[in-house]
Parts: sequence; C-alpha cells; structure tokens
Amino acid sequence: MAMRKAAAVAVATLTLLAAWGGAGSATAVAPAPTRKAAEACGVLAPGASAAAEKAVAAACEQIGVWYTWGGGHGPQPGPTYGQVDPSDPDSAHDPERWGFDCSGLVRYAYARAVGGDPLSGNAYHQFHSPQVNQRFTAAQGTGPLLPGDLLAWGSGGSIHHIAIYLGAGKMVEARESGTRIMVSDVRLGGDYAGAVRIASATAPGTFSTWGTDVWTHKEPSTTSPRVHRFPGPTTVRVECQKHAEPVTAEGYTNDAWSYLPEYGAWITNIYLKGPAWLDGVRTCP
Repeated sequence: MAMRKAAAVAVATLTLLAAWGGAGSATAVAPAPTRKAAEACGVLAPGASAAAEKAVAAACEQIGVWYTWGGGHGPQPGPTYGQVDPSDPDSAHDPERWGFDCSGLVRYAYARAVGGDPLSGNAYHQFHSPQVNQRFTAAQGTGPLLPGDLLAWGSGGSIHHIAIYLGAGKMVEARESGTRIMVSDVRLGGDYAGAVRIASATAPGTFSTWGTDVWTHKEPSTTSPRVHRFPGPTTVRVECQKHAEPVTAEGYTNDAWSYLPEYGAWITNIYLKGPAWLDGVRTCP
C-alpha cells in the first residue's frame, strides 16, 4: 500500500511539474493542450507595426503559463509568483504559481518588443500610458483594431482588465486566478471600455516615476485631494511644470510640480527621475 501511494504521489508530482511548464527547467515540455493552444496564438490580421507584432509573439510564447494575481510586477518585466487577492477565493494558490496577471503579461510583451519597461504599472496605468498614440471607443468594436492593440474593461474611470488583440476577433489574455494564459474571443459586452494602440517610439515629455505608493494630487499641493497612487515606478507623460508648494520627501526639498494629463493630476518632481526642474518641459501658465 505504501509503495502504491508513493508511486501515485510521484506521478501526480510529475504531472504538476509538466503542467507548470517545468519552471526553471530549459528542457521541460509543455502538455499537448498547451502546444495546440500556442499554435492558435499569433498575428491574425495584417497592418500592425513591427513592435506590435513582436509584442503579440512574446505574449503567445506564454500560452499555458499560470495566471497569478500580481504576477509579472517584479523589478524587471517577467513572470513572478503571485499574491492572494482578498476578493477572490480562487487566488488562494497564486503565491505558489509562477506567471502573470493581465497587466503583468502586457508589460512583459511590450518590454520584449521594444526594450526597456514602457508599460509598467497596472491595467489602469497601461490604458492611460503616455505610450498610447490612438484610442478606440467601445462602440467602435474590433473593426479599426490591429494586432498588438490593448483591449480594456472597466467603468467609472476604473480599468480592471487588459488583453492583447490578435486580429480576427481574438485576443491573448491572462484572465483570472485558476486559469492559464489563453486565446479568447474578444468580449465586447459588459463593461468593455475600448482599446488603445501603443506607439513604437517613446512619446515626447515621457519620464519615469520612482519610489513606491506615490500619490498624485488634484492641485500642486500635498493638502489637495489625492487622485491616483503609483504602486511602483511608472512611465508617465509630463505636459508642463510649475513652482508651487515646497515638498520635503526622501531627503529632498523641491517646489517644482509636474502636470500629468493622462491622470488629470499633479506630482511633485521629487518623485520623477531627472533634475529638480525637468529639462525640455515647458512652464505651466
């Protein structure tokens, strides 16, 4: 009995390792369903930029990898272990799963495509990224979309999910806890919010924040209402800057604030990488 039990455990362990894609093993072979799904993932329509096609290819290479809440948000783009989402009982095993959440996958795909880390942050940050050069409303459907465009879901200004369009009404996504990265039919109902197209080159006036849990404000003052929190370094576009309330933080004092048009908010220049007064950025009226 003990030998049969040990054999059963060994078989179960090998099966689980194969299903995980053999994390850390260059010779692991994905199970047949994963290979079949990967064959269906790719650029399914013409017209996309070379960078967008590379992003699609990078995302499709991850077919069969676990969705894991918070996965893909380490210091560098790439898969990580996840976290438990307090609102989702299915995420109980996410800390044991090596993979991506929806925005972690998008971040990784575009980092692979263009280099650097152009789409750090969560789905909201990516949908409002300064790297966006074209937007499409929900009412436009998939007609004007090209492979590599990012589809988003949310309402009331909140974005909770994001995926990469493949063409032909298909997308690749890290959908939810308990599932693996997959190809899905585009879901245009419910709270589908529209799509964005990512520029191939860095937009003018683009900077990176630094630090963790950095808040933007309605006005250039720490006493004005908070607008949005950057959990970690995030690429942002600065429209203009001005001298306003002096702020002391992280050992620095500065009275310069920058306006972020995608967020409709201000951030102290202390939390923007660069000089105290940003080069090449105009002064706000």
